[in-house]
Amino acid sequence: MRITVLAIAAASLFVPPAYADDTMVTLKPEQIGQIFCLSRVGNDEAVVSGILTEELASAIDGAWTANEAWEEANPGDKPPLGDGIPWQSWPDYAAGCAVGLVTLMKSDAKVEIQYHFPDAPDADFTDTLLLRRVDVPEYQAAFWRIDNIAFSTGGDLRASLSRAFEAI
Repeated sequence: MRITVLAIAAASLFVPPAYADDTMVTLKPEQIGQIFCLSRVGNDEAVVSGILTEELASAIDGAWTANEAWEEANPGDKPPLGDGIPWQSWPDYAAGCAVGLVTLMKSDAKVEIQYHFPDAPDADFTDTLLLRRVDVPEYQAAFWRIDNIAFSTGGDLRASLSRAFEAI
């Protein structure tokens, strides 16, 4: 009995670490859209921060830094990001958010985000999440991440972040 236990213990020292493979379950573009919608109707953008590309997260961090500097230089005035990050075409709170059409390419995806206003249906609009597959070597897998948001009004999130500080 002791020999069996020792043999198992010794063998476990030589087991290679488990890595993700092609069968690893990762978030699908539609699920990224669902998470995004939940953050919008729940007024909680913290859940979105983990599903952004590094480049978009860096652009957002840079915008917040510029916003803080602007606030210090202009005390009492509303800063460019006074309403927060412009995650959608219009700043109005939409009571409904749903994932629409999902378009997949090899390393990119588009996910329609449909905002609904039950009391004013003519105000409904659709923005589009632009996703990119990001390789994560430590997991030996690629994950979908939000790289930008195309607004229904034209333009996009990255451009809005840049433009917010141009006129000041």
